[in-house]
Amino acid sequence: MKSVYELALEFKKRHPLTVGWRIRQNSSVVEKHLNDDEQVLYVFVAQKNNNPFNILGTAVIAITNKRILIGRKRVVIGYFLNSITPDMFNDLKVTSGILWGKIYIDTVKEFIALSNISKDALAEIENAISSYMMEEKKKYGINPVQK
Repeated sequence: MKSVYELALEFKKRHPLTVGWRIRQNSSVVEKHLNDDEQVLYVFVAQKNNNPFNILGTAVIAITNKRILIGRKRVVIGYFLNSITPDMFNDLKVTSGILWGKIYIDTVKEFIALSNISKDALAEIENAISSYMMEEKKKYGINPVQK
């Protein structure tokens, strides 16, 4: 099985216009918090902010068979980690601009903005997150499509 770092590099090779720095360090944050029975399904890179000019907040985002993990290593000491379980996930929004796009993840407690993503990657990311969440919400007894 490939590491989070290898999957993040593959994403960057497929979508080189996505802004991402310190991928190895950010990937290590995610790998540190993976449970033994957790499998990584999809990994991508983005800026965890809503400002297209702030390119210093790179994060590695991993979709596992249990949750979504967003890892960011601080430059000096420490790191940030967000964990989104399917029961906390509300909605997903995708926007596309001239060069880059954004993914917005709405959870019960916060609104997460992931920016500076290559426009070509937006559909791939949306599909990965939406497919995963729809399947997982069925396990929680939540119907993802309301009539």
